[in-house]
Amino acid sequence: MEHRKLGATGLDVSLLGFGGSEIGDPGVSQATVETLLNAALDAGLNVIDTAECYRESEEKIGKSVAKRRDEFHLFTKCGHTSGLEGEDWDPDMLARSIDRSLQRLQTDRVELVQLHTCDEATLRKGDVIDVLIRAREAGKTRFIGYSGDNESAAYAVECGAFDTLQTSVSIAEQIGIDTWIKAAAEKGLGIIAKRPIANAAWKRDLPESDYGYEYKKRLEKLGYKFLETEDDIK
Repeated sequence: MEHRKLGATGLDVSLLGFGGSEIGDPGVSQATVETLLNAALDAGLNVIDTAECYRESEEKIGKSVAKRRDEFHLFTKCGHTSGLEGEDWDPDMLARSIDRSLQRLQTDRVELVQLHTCDEATLRKGDVIDVLIRAREAGKTRFIGYSGDNESAAYAVECGAFDTLQTSVSIAEQIGIDTWIKAAAEKGLGIIAKRPIANAAWKRDLPESDYGYEYKKRLEKLGYKFLETEDDIK
């Protein structure tokens, strides 16, 4: 497995990481998650990325690989209440969300905590960033980052507060390559590809609310065709 340095953080990370969104589905069994995560680590992946709002994801990760904690870098996100009292992006709630994530993940620290797609106005207020800085000072996370796109991502890079940027980039989403991704690289931020397989846009019957729906429409306009049955594979 190829490894790279994650920007100026110095973290040695595998080129591919494990995204924890789908395993949060209650229909995905704990046994399945244990098989997937242990196979990923055995194959050389050393990054697991999850979030507070990925339903059961954090708990399943903690139960599956807490015993192998020193073998991988653990990234999570915060911002949404996801069952906690308070409002999204409230600083007190964010602090409690980080503590809850550590408890769920069965660890005393993560390598990266990221703000989970708040808008530019929220970033400019600064209090949500201060929560992450305090978490870093307390040893709960080694680095802090922002996950998002467009003007918010551009500001997150510009403000100089973050160590990393996780942003959408795929065959169907490339607007950031010459803008905020380029700026992030120039500033030494670690760059993490978000939705790198375009939310599996080849799936049939995606609801319009799914990011993959818009991605599929874009690819269809570009002339891409999708294999949907065994008969399509020749």
